[in-house]
Amino acid sequence: MATKNKLAFLSQQAPASYVAGLGRGASGFTTRSDIGPAREGPSAEVIAEAQAKRGEEVEPDPEAYQDPDNETGLFAGTVYEADDEEADKIYDEVDKKMDMRRRARRCVHEAIEAEALATFRAERPKLQTQFADLKRGLGSVTDAEWENLPEVGNLTRKKRKRDPREGRTYAVPDSILTGDRDRGDMENSLDAKQQQLGGFETPADSGGVTDLVEMGQARDSLLSLKLDQVSIPHSVSGSSSTVDPKGYLTDLNSVVHKTEAEIGDIKRARMLFDSLVKSNPKHSPGWIAAACVEEHAGRMVAARKIIKMGCEQCPKSEDVWLEAARLHNNDDAKVILANAVQHVSQSVKIWLTASELEHDIKAKKRVMRKALEHIPNSVTLWKKTISLETSPADALILLSRAVEVLPHSIELWLALARLETPDRAKKVLNKARKAVPTSHEIWIAAGRLVEQGAMAEDKIEEARAKELELVDKTIEAGVRELKRHQVVLTRDQWIAEAEKCENEGSLRTCEAIVKATIGMEVEEEDRESTWVGDVEAALGKGRIGTARAVLAYALRVFPDKKSLWRRAADLEKDHGTRDTLETILAQAVRYCPQAEVLWLMFAKEKWLSGDVPGARSVLEQAFVANPESEQIWLAAVKLEAENGELGVAKELLGRARTVADTERIWMKSAVFERQQGQLENALLTVNTALTKYPTFAKLHMIKGQIHTDMGDIPSARTAYAAGLKSCPKNTTLWILASRLEEKDGRAIKARALLEKARLVNPKQEDLWAEAVGVEERSGGAAQAKALLARGLQDCPSSGLLWSLAIWMEPRPARKARSVDALKKSSDNPQVICTVARLFWAEGKIEKARDWFRRATATDKDRGDSWGWWYRFEMEHGTKEHQEDVATKCTAAEPHHSPVWQSVAKDLRNTGKPVREILQLTAKRLQ
Repeated sequence: MATKNKLAFLSQQAPASYVAGLGRGASGFTTRSDIGPAREGPSAEVIAEAQAKRGEEVEPDPEAYQDPDNETGLFAGTVYEADDEEADKIYDEVDKKMDMRRRARRCVHEAIEAEALATFRAERPKLQTQFADLKRGLGSVTDAEWENLPEVGNLTRKKRKRDPREGRTYAVPDSILTGDRDRGDMENSLDAKQQQLGGFETPADSGGVTDLVEMGQARDSLLSLKLDQVSIPHSVSGSSSTVDPKGYLTDLNSVVHKTEAEIGDIKRARMLFDSLVKSNPKHSPGWIAAACVEEHAGRMVAARKIIKMGCEQCPKSEDVWLEAARLHNNDDAKVILANAVQHVSQSVKIWLTASELEHDIKAKKRVMRKALEHIPNSVTLWKKTISLETSPADALILLSRAVEVLPHSIELWLALARLETPDRAKKVLNKARKAVPTSHEIWIAAGRLVEQGAMAEDKIEEARAKELELVDKTIEAGVRELKRHQVVLTRDQWIAEAEKCENEGSLRTCEAIVKATIGMEVEEEDRESTWVGDVEAALGKGRIGTARAVLAYALRVFPDKKSLWRRAADLEKDHGTRDTLETILAQAVRYCPQAEVLWLMFAKEKWLSGDVPGARSVLEQAFVANPESEQIWLAAVKLEAENGELGVAKELLGRARTVADTERIWMKSAVFERQQGQLENALLTVNTALTKYPTFAKLHMIKGQIHTDMGDIPSARTAYAAGLKSCPKNTTLWILASRLEEKDGRAIKARALLEKARLVNPKQEDLWAEAVGVEERSGGAAQAKALLARGLQDCPSSGLLWSLAIWMEPRPARKARSVDALKKSSDNPQVICTVARLFWAEGKIEKARDWFRRATATDKDRGDSWGWWYRFEMEHGTKEHQEDVATKCTAAEPHHSPVWQSVAKDLRNTGKPVREILQLTAKRLQ
């Protein structure tokens, strides 16, 4: 049987539908043996036809008939509803959760690997780590040490072939070493033969002798020759050298070494400007710039040469001549400017520069007078010439001539008027007014001249008053004339002129200007607010006279404005005298008799000046104008009580309770009885007052304090309880009731009262502070700190609580706590005072003083800040510092803050002045 050939299919023709490798998923490919581009595989139609011949079902393409605008898939026809969205969110959350779990595992594995790597590196560190300290040490190696490091040799222990270029070394004989040693020595003695010949033998000719004097002369000649070669003659004078014979060596220190970039820039600039002056030789800025480039490069000779050519090409340019004068020395500059005035004789700058080059006053005058011959209409030259005169008579002559030549120069007219006598000055100003009718400076100068004459010492009061009225008339006439000549200055310009007059000492002229112009450009309904703004602006600049003049004019227009009179009184109180203040207040109460505050200020000033009868008279007039005024009655009572008239004060209080039946008068009556030690009468007065005013909290406070003074704690507790029932929103009543319980040894009851108070009055810092104080006094520091933390949450911007929080911190943490307190409390004065005390504790005296000053400036009414500052000055300040604090505190008259009020309202301190209260407060503060 014949053997079947297994490779017969290779010679057979392939079926029509055969595709090589189709069964393995191939659809046409090429191999490396193929030459040319890869063949494309069979198309989709061919594949489909072959599959049909083999009986295979053709699978339709799922995306063949798909609309790209519609969704595909199993749920293509469904609607995406809310439950679908919820399911998607759940799946997303599950994916995130799984990812977080895997991430946690990865973090653990990474941490374990990092720890293992760190342990391995600790046992076997890298070479880089081992030599890190040595590499850091290389930073301290100096250049000399680096150069002295030996070269690395051959350490391989192998026999190295000798480099033929290195050569060999041999031992040197001693004779050569000795000869080399003696070669540089000098012989300073002569042998017998040389002494006979008078010198040394020359090597060439043993019979010749070297002359030492000739050698010295040759050396000097050589040095002189070198200096002459370095010397460069000037381009103009040719008589001097650029080498300083005294400092030519030390002057090398001023040589500027330029970089290659700078040299390149100079070369490019030189080429540009050289092209510029060649293309446009009449362009003077080009010559100046070219000379400046050479000057910057250090080539002064070239710069002078260029500027000289510029002067020749542009003889009418004053800038070129001035630059040439600047580049030369003083003598050469004079010659250059002398040539310049021949070409540019009308240049003021050249004449002024020529004058400045002269050192003699006579020479300066000669130059300036020569300049005036060429330019007689230059104000600058006239002013310069006049300023050189030392004699007033000569200056007067020059000014007289100047105003004839320049009649429109206001400066020259004013200068002439200042030098003349008052009578002649008036004539000068009249001439100036006719010559320059549009100048307001001349009218102002005329007003100042009139004021100066009126303020002479030999003037009597009546004549002085009449002449001062002429100042107002002069300024008014000036304003009218200026309007007639269509010269209208704005209000701001006139106010600026008034301030200028005040600054120069002419207060009456300042007032006249304000009086004549302050009403300009102001609507009738805006006059008061505009003038008040002018007053504030003037006070901000420190111009008190201008502010006083504006207020005076405003009060003439609005005499019944209480606010304007109050502002004027405050201005005089701060910057005026007591007499002017009393004058203002007397006018104020005449125009505003119903203003109680003005009557009280007037009476207080009379009292402070020591005029007690005058104060009584003022209050009597106030009673007539305001018969039912509570403040006036109380002021009268205080005046009599302070001056020891207790009977009169008591009688006044009785009449006040009848005429002006107010709650404050009843309260003051009870306080007066208590201060006199008449507790029974005081208690009777309080009970009567409570029947009329049961909701007045201070009456309940006084009643409880009277019972406490009498030692009747239960009655005091009852009084406070009644007050809390009638006035539950008054925090002071709650605090007094709590302190009464704490004083009676019932701290638990005190805590309960404060807790109830905080429920009734939320966000009250004083209640939280009192609760913290109760815990501290009971010994519960931890409880106090926790309570303070709650208080800060309830009142995050409370300065009182932040101050307590600072002191509760340990010493190292107080500074950081104070920074937080300043930020959270918006620079509260109590926190500022606490910061000052911290600096005090650290020994930083000046910083502490500055912060105490800042605390009192922020709130002048807080007495404890003044007390702390005074106590600080008592320990670290001088007598002047203590007196300064006491004076400022007396002027501020503080009334509030806990310790200050407790001292001021103590019955033993009744009637004491502010200075004593300050001293007692400083002693009590801890």
